[in-house]
Amino acid sequence: MTEAETISPEVVNMMQPIIEGLGFEVVGIELLGRGQHRTLQILVDQPGGINIDDCAEISRSLSRLLDVEDPFSFEYSLEVGSPGVFRELKLDKDFQRQEGDRVKLSLYEAVNETQTLFGTLAGFDLETIHLNDEASKGLLKIERTNIKRLNLEPKL
Repeated sequence: MTEAETISPEVVNMMQPIIEGLGFEVVGIELLGRGQHRTLQILVDQPGGINIDDCAEISRSLSRLLDVEDPFSFEYSLEVGSPGVFRELKLDKDFQRQEGDRVKLSLYEAVNETQTLFGTLAGFDLETIHLNDEASKGLLKIERTNIKRLNLEPKL
């Protein structure tokens, strides 16, 4: 398993306008690995998805900026990609955009005798995620603090 480090808000704020100016949304930015060579991973998306040419365009634009600003004291590789069809949902804007879609919740503590739930994202509030549970056929309100991971889980 690769360790991930959060990027400073200053570096994120430096890169975000470039990405958004190209018409993409920043889904995640992480620094992977340890030591003197790391990977700066940037996940982006847009309605309809992204392709390899989109990733290359973002990478070229960010490389120019990062070469000038030089925000890190170590060597790194820049990796731009899509969050994928099984993307993790973390923010309210993710929940709002994916409402009505099939999701998988991994929980810290069991609900209905399981720590893994599948169903349709039915809504959310400040404290809970609302799930139309496939197993019980009912609406569950899961405390956000009990959610280890929440991913899209389309039936392929």
